[in-house]
Amino acid sequence: MTAIQVNHVSKSYGRFQAVNDISFEVEAGTVFALLGRNGAGKTTTFELLTGFQKPDTGSVRVLGLDPIRDRAQVRGNVGIMLQEAGFFPDLTAGQTVEIWRDFTPAARPASEALELAGLTAKAKTKVRQLSGGEKRRLDLALALLGRPDVLFLDEPTTGMDPEARRNIWEVVRDLAARGTTVLLTTHYLEEAQQLATNLAIMDRGEIAVGGDMAETLAARVGRVSFELPSVIHPGELPLPATVRGRLAMVQAADPGLAAQTLLGWASERGLRLRGLEVRTASLEDLFLELAQNTEISQNDAPARSDGPARSGDARA
Repeated sequence: MTAIQVNHVSKSYGRFQAVNDISFEVEAGTVFALLGRNGAGKTTTFELLTGFQKPDTGSVRVLGLDPIRDRAQVRGNVGIMLQEAGFFPDLTAGQTVEIWRDFTPAARPASEALELAGLTAKAKTKVRQLSGGEKRRLDLALALLGRPDVLFLDEPTTGMDPEARRNIWEVVRDLAARGTTVLLTTHYLEEAQQLATNLAIMDRGEIAVGGDMAETLAARVGRVSFELPSVIHPGELPLPATVRGRLAMVQAADPGLAAQTLLGWASERGLRLRGLEVRTASLEDLFLELAQNTEISQNDAPARSDGPARSGDARA
């Protein structure tokens, strides 16, 4: 079943096109990563999905419902974790969750929500005494109170230490395994690669890359790097390589096979390839490649004469 559908959606702020004719779907019980640099359009897209903004054109459906027209019904089945939430600083974490329960139909027990977010030990701690990462976990506890069918997470692990971040990853994986659909935005590309089965990378309001995470990365080239032996000229290598100083790098669709070829070649000559590193394509590589292509495109484009961007640009 499809939990989220976005069909040819566009959104502008004045002359600034924040989102330009995007379409994607998120299957129920999966984790979907919506990625992009600042200004790419992902925050506006997030607001369209959660009913905080209305698209200019196209349609958004969450659980088959319009998040604007069917707001009450949608909100009863989704959890939303925004980048920032307002808390009363002198209430404890436990009191905050208990108050929020009064506004949440069929809410989990407060103790269960706190445990899921890893905040049991902080239940009696005032909000103003929580660290930034602990406040993010309190945000998550509130988002999970209503046992949502769809969970929207906007930068969920900002400010968390590595251990806390991985604990939240386990919570997200467990929720997806139990059938919850999760859409997250994050600047931690490792987080997206660890959690998401599908992705969309936005650039200047459009989806530059989208689809299955594993298939998308498998289509990219990996690399093998090593220290070029001093007695070897780059032209003698069995595979084409880029050499900077004494560091040689070979790009290959199958970096493991490339490494075997290089090691076999070196063994026949009694050579040792020092510092050998084999790296498959990562989401970070793809992201940086897209960013570089965008910069090249912008540098080649003619100058625009429609004036500076308006204040609404920041919303993208």
